[in-house]
Amino acid sequence: MVQTIPYIYRKTTHMQAKTPQDSYTIMNELVLPNDTNTLNNLMGGRLLHWMDIAAAISGQKHCNRIVVTASVDNVSFKHSIKLGDVVSIEARVTRAFNTSVEIRMDVWAENIPSGTRVKSNEAYYTFVALDKDGNTVPVPELIPSTPEEKILFDGALRRRQLRLILGGKMKPDDATELKALFFAAQQ
Repeated sequence: MVQTIPYIYRKTTHMQAKTPQDSYTIMNELVLPNDTNTLNNLMGGRLLHWMDIAAAISGQKHCNRIVVTASVDNVSFKHSIKLGDVVSIEARVTRAFNTSVEIRMDVWAENIPSGTRVKSNEAYYTFVALDKDGNTVPVPELIPSTPEEKILFDGALRRRQLRLILGGKMKPDDATELKALFFAAQQ
């Protein structure tokens, strides 16, 4: 007797590789009085909350799974965002690892009446894919195609090693990509 494997099982074991465009997400928010501080600037915590949501949507698009935040890289605010501005957060997966994805976000502030649009900041978040029981699961491979996507993809391994070192999960001597970067500069 031949036993067939259900289609759902086959689908989860042979994941289709994806591109950064597959996870591309744009999230827009209007800055309202409840989102601002006493100077009428968007509160940083509110922006981080919105960025976390945009990154989660992007990660779920790539993984076809629930994803949870594993880390947030340094977030610097280059330009304040004012009351009444429209915040646009562009998110996309830059690299997939075993069970996690790195997501880059670019944040723009647009003042519609004046017609100005400025970049407020960018950041990298790492998300981990989970099954229905909360266990980590493998994620699809990411295949970059444009020159910018390839640069972000290549840099993701160095950023990951730095995150792991700072989090105490990797010894600096084991960070081969980072070491190669510094030793190449000395030659």
